[in-house]
Amino acid sequence: MAIQKVMVIGAGQMGSGIAQVCAQAGFEVKLNDINQEFLDRGVSVITKNLTRDVEKGRKTEEEKTAILERITMSLNLNDAADVDIVIEAAVENMEIKQSIFKQLDEIAPAHAILATNTSSLPITELAAVTKRPAQVIGMHYMNPVPVMKLVEIIRGLATSDEVYQSVEEMTRQLDKTPVEVNDFPGFVSNRILMPMINEAIYTLYEGVASVEAIDDVMKLGMNHPMGPLTLADFIGLDTCLYIMEILHDGLGDSKYRPCPLLRKYVAAGWLGKKSGRGFYVYE
Repeated sequence: MAIQKVMVIGAGQMGSGIAQVCAQAGFEVKLNDINQEFLDRGVSVITKNLTRDVEKGRKTEEEKTAILERITMSLNLNDAADVDIVIEAAVENMEIKQSIFKQLDEIAPAHAILATNTSSLPITELAAVTKRPAQVIGMHYMNPVPVMKLVEIIRGLATSDEVYQSVEEMTRQLDKTPVEVNDFPGFVSNRILMPMINEAIYTLYEGVASVEAIDDVMKLGMNHPMGPLTLADFIGLDTCLYIMEILHDGLGDSKYRPCPLLRKYVAAGWLGKKSGRGFYVYE
């Protein structure tokens, strides 16, 4: 199936990035959110990214204008009535995502693919609330979307080969690298990354080393671009905790138990960069 028209649900950091790369690849994009302020903010981020590309000689002013013209704002899910694929990038909450998928199942054309950018929630459970489980799939982009090359493509229990092939082909059109993954808690990326971050938090909790020392060990010793505690702050400590809980519940193994210090920070509202304080203090 040829994909031409795309709806992206959620104009936050991930959704706006997905909308940008889709428009850059020539797709017509509807960027949907629940209020105009969120949409304006999302398009402003896209415009800023493209302006930077023009300043650095990576794009022309004409290319920037053409990309922005391919993005239209949407405040109504009914605008999915003529699209070929919907990529949902709403808040990481199963009830909210299931509600969106139930509505999309009624609105989107019969041929349309329903994809989710979830970082950890089961695709099969989302598919189960629709009448088209064969057309439900995971497209887990990495942050920041315009820069990072990887997309984890996650098959639900019922996802058809045809739908997988269409999404894989689209991913390559976005100049991304698709990796096929089966539907397990945390998929591949977060199943490996989050326990590492959690273990780094345990080394701090147990007094093994300071925040800076832990990050330096992983940056200078393991050649990671940033330390695990800095990365946790950027991801959001609430998100890290949520994913660890999904891993712990879904796999039933004590090695995925969230560190008590992570729980304490989240309870205190120390969520990382977005709240101004996490393992580091941000202005």
